[in-house]
Amino acid sequence: MILTIVAASAVATMAQPASELTPAPAPAERAVIAYPPSAFAEAAPDTAYDMILRLPGFAFDKGATVRGLAGSGGNVLIDGQPPVSKNDALDELLKRIPAAAVARIELIRGGAPGIDMQGRSVIANVVRNRTDGVRGAVMTSAHFINDGRVLTSLRAESQAEWRGRRFEASLVYGKGPDDLLGDGPRTRFGPGGEVLIASVVDADAGGLRAWTTGAFETPLAGGRLRLNGAYMRTPASGEITDRISPAGREYEYYTSVRLQQELGARYARPIGPQSSLEAVAFQQWNDVETLADFEAPGLRRDFDLDKAVTETVGRLTLRHTISPALSAEAGAEGALNRLESQTAFTLNGAVVPLPAADVEVEETRGEAFATLTWRANPTLSIEAGLRQEASSISSTGDVVLEKSLSFTKPRLALAWSPGGGRQVRFRLEREVGQLNFDDFVAASSAVSTGAVLAGNPDLSPQQAWVGEATFEQRFGGGAVLVATLRHAELTDVIDRAPLFAGGVAVADAPGNLGDGTKDEAILNLTLPLDRLGLRGGQLKGQGTWRRSEVNDPVLGGTREISGLRPVEWEAHFTHDLPGLQANWGIDATGGYRESYYRLSEIETRKVGIWVVIFAEYKPRRDLILRVEAQNLGARNVQRIREVYIGPRSDDRLAYTDVRDLEYGRAIFVRLRKTFG
Repeated sequence: MILTIVAASAVATMAQPASELTPAPAPAERAVIAYPPSAFAEAAPDTAYDMILRLPGFAFDKGATVRGLAGSGGNVLIDGQPPVSKNDALDELLKRIPAAAVARIELIRGGAPGIDMQGRSVIANVVRNRTDGVRGAVMTSAHFINDGRVLTSLRAESQAEWRGRRFEASLVYGKGPDDLLGDGPRTRFGPGGEVLIASVVDADAGGLRAWTTGAFETPLAGGRLRLNGAYMRTPASGEITDRISPAGREYEYYTSVRLQQELGARYARPIGPQSSLEAVAFQQWNDVETLADFEAPGLRRDFDLDKAVTETVGRLTLRHTISPALSAEAGAEGALNRLESQTAFTLNGAVVPLPAADVEVEETRGEAFATLTWRANPTLSIEAGLRQEASSISSTGDVVLEKSLSFTKPRLALAWSPGGGRQVRFRLEREVGQLNFDDFVAASSAVSTGAVLAGNPDLSPQQAWVGEATFEQRFGGGAVLVATLRHAELTDVIDRAPLFAGGVAVADAPGNLGDGTKDEAILNLTLPLDRLGLRGGQLKGQGTWRRSEVNDPVLGGTREISGLRPVEWEAHFTHDLPGLQANWGIDATGGYRESYYRLSEIETRKVGIWVVIFAEYKPRRDLILRVEAQNLGARNVQRIREVYIGPRSDDRLAYTDVRDLEYGRAIFVRLRKTFG
């Protein structure tokens, strides 16, 4: 609804006669629009992340968790390069860059010579200034939860520059809540609507972040070397007590300890007046141990998962500027990935066999790529690329297999700027997803539901031919409207599929369901409110409407793809008050629905709207106090399980179980002291 109000206000403003609108500045016609620090002065941002969130017509995306370096970065570069890091998220990296260290932020639309667009049509580039000195910050915060918990955290970070060298370090130690769990009723209905179970649930969960990260940059042999590392320990736990009327009790307790370690290096240097070479190496170790116990009258389930993943990646890229309007790059990437997983599941003390409970998987993957970017004229840019991927996957243990895969991935992107602040972008690309190692092993949700969720290493990656069209209109005063339509023709869709024993379906696991489609419509809006009489006010919003279709291996016919949300939206209002050295605003994240289709069950999760009102006060340049009132709408989270007797195709509904939990409201307070 908030997004609808935003759009309506925008239409009212943009419907003014052209003579009443501030003419679009000349930079709006360029592929690269540079925003100096003065463009954000009224907001008085503290970090590069604050500046990125204010960037007109830009929606931040911190990237995807995939193996390898290609496609893993988000839509923000730092000094023209994507970070050589995965566990240390992009938003965390940007929060460690002081706003005073930012020379400008470049919005790159449709591609530009010498810029790696990371397969995206729009990216932002944070360009840091080179000034010797030491900067840093210390931050402490407290989270006051409505159930009485007070969760605190401490963070310290610093950056030092001298003679072209840079050192960065960050320490984080703090607790945080799981805002998807809370208290509320649970009701189980029979096929005829009769109440089988009525209970009250008391649930809470949270975790700890104990993170250490660091990086060092230095000139070396005519080029520049950057080294980075991270050691991140993240334990978490949750407790769910279900008091069933008239008598009885269900109790679930789980713990998860994740240890992430990584080392990365990038070396880049020119090899002539028009060419440069870049080498990247990355190594990570990711260990997770999960324990989950479930107790009910006469019933006990125990689940234990110990998983270790390692990844070694190397990448070499050669870039060459053929002319001021034409550039090319070519390179290769190689990766070695390993998974070792052991899973145990017991029911009332008896061991229950799980498919793919004890597996070792090894993947070797290589990719060669070439990209040509041509600025045909001041209004037209074209990017053409080709990637060739080959991989080999082998598995030992419960599942023994070995297979080789090969895919060709062409890409063509075009950006046309006809004038008047308009730009039209088109993209046609073959995308190939990566196999998720989590699909290879059994899942712990079997503890609470009793459903057997097996793993399956014998998968093919999902592929898609994607066509995309985007229209962008930049108005005077910073108003921007961006509309995108995207269609994907899918092959080898990965979703839950039945497992058979003796010709009878006995469980389900990830599997390839064949062909499918996915359609998306995305609207992004930035609207300054000065013209509406609110100086320093701004509305930003984005909405995504999504429709998908895939074959249903249980019922036949088609259904939506599991886990894809039909609607997502967010809206942000900010009001800068420089005279009071303050700002305030409202952030709203829309509710969503996601459903998972299994052999004998459909599980649906419905999450309500999350609303936050915040205020920041800056009594001094080096001191910031932020207060947030969170979850003002008392968001609820529903889990709806439609459980069948046998496969869903038999149409024998056993019961529908509805759990409706409310996390409650919370207050968050943060004090940040900067120096340098």
